[in-house]
Amino acid sequence: MTPEAHLRAREDRPDFYRELRVRRTLVDADKTVDPHSSGLAQVSGVAPQCAIVSLKVLGAGSPANVSAVMAALEYVQRVNDYGRNIRIHGVNLSLGYSFDPEWFVGGYSPLCKEVDRLVKSGVIVVAAAGNSGFVQHQMRRQGVPDEFSALVTINDPGNAGEAITVGSTHRDSPHRYGVSYFSSKGPTGDGRLKPDMVAPGERIVSCVSSKAQPADEDWDDPDYTEFSGTSIAAAHVSGAVAAFLSVRREFIGRPERVKEIFLSAATDLGRVREFQGHGLVDVVRALQSV
Repeated sequence: MTPEAHLRAREDRPDFYRELRVRRTLVDADKTVDPHSSGLAQVSGVAPQCAIVSLKVLGAGSPANVSAVMAALEYVQRVNDYGRNIRIHGVNLSLGYSFDPEWFVGGYSPLCKEVDRLVKSGVIVVAAAGNSGFVQHQMRRQGVPDEFSALVTINDPGNAGEAITVGSTHRDSPHRYGVSYFSSKGPTGDGRLKPDMVAPGERIVSCVSSKAQPADEDWDDPDYTEFSGTSIAAAHVSGAVAAFLSVRREFIGRPERVKEIFLSAATDLGRVREFQGHGLVDVVRALQSV
């Protein structure tokens, strides 16, 4: 779920947001976690005024079934009367699973085909590329693990050809630090260029479930914390698309054209296409280009 989903009520609860507490997670050199809370005066999403339809497909503490995600996409189709009356303009898929070439050809899994079908009906679909871009390989002779970035690690449904597949980049200095080490890299298993673009995905403030708190730590029951991952990056692009459509409503129901606009307006970070796609999302340039 995008951060703005929980922000629209801030005008109705000003006292709460003045006292907002944010959980921050710091990782030191030996990878231990030191959580603490700190004050935050104000937080806002990319498109804070957009309306959110939340379809829950992930169970608490258990993995989701692909069929649950497909059922949610089918629900969107029904709400939109299968493209005849588009009421839900876009879908954010900040989820996924590693692509296995023994199951399906890249981009042709049942979930990917359902994503492509939804786009063809007039709905923009933004999908996370995945967090499989940094792998560990056990050396056969020395027995010492070797860690490195790996290509062909895009997850499903990010392999769907019609989706806007989003990788992660540094929050503050994307030109300097480039694509996040964990962000899944292209191409797809069948040789198509993915991801399509990148967006900030490192240590981004977002909403948090109270069930995510460790039992042995005092987190002050926060509503927001810092997260990293392509799921957060995808939410940035979904918000950018929502902001774009709020201004240029003539593009509602034209997902292929919206994807073309955003890819052509992306900022080149000077990295290879398999890492950055077309580059960093730029909603202002997208608006100025049409």
